[in-house]
Amino acid sequence: MDKKDNCALLIIDMINNFKFKHGEVLADEAKQVSENIFSLKKKMQKKKRPIIYINDHYKLWQADFQKISEKCTNELSRPIIEQLYPDDTDFFLIKPMHSAFYGTALNMLLDNLQVQHLILTGIAGNICVLFSANDAYMRGYKLSVPSDCIASNDKHDNEYALRMMKNVLQADIGDSRQIKI
Repeated sequence: MDKKDNCALLIIDMINNFKFKHGEVLADEAKQVSENIFSLKKKMQKKKRPIIYINDHYKLWQADFQKISEKCTNELSRPIIEQLYPDDTDFFLIKPMHSAFYGTALNMLLDNLQVQHLILTGIAGNICVLFSANDAYMRGYKLSVPSDCIASNDKHDNEYALRMMKNVLQADIGDSRQIKI
């Protein structure tokens, strides 16, 4: 595969406990996009493209998706976590702050995998996805942010974040069926 055509799917913060202000609203929004993320993940698996989960650490500070999933599973999160539970072939990184790049090995992993195109999905679109997209853009990655694969606790903020990613970061924000893998 040509290096310039190699893409990876990032799934940001979908393993989440939703125990914070507006968490119930975000959980409802996350449920709506989780099916689209799951479908995109299956397409990526068929093409043998890398799937990388980037997640908050929930004070465990261990890049162990089983422990983080156990800690986060509750009535709000269970359907999302069960649907998007990482597979053994998926990569799993933890992040200390909003961006998937800040304080993580993501850039080195992407370089090792020869990835040039990132497909960003997850929550919250107006915070962690947006900040990750900005850092990816600054590093020269081609960006796709499927509009039906990110969610925020406020629809207006989510739409604004999508506009910013399209207009400023030159991201393709078509829906997940339009993303070229």
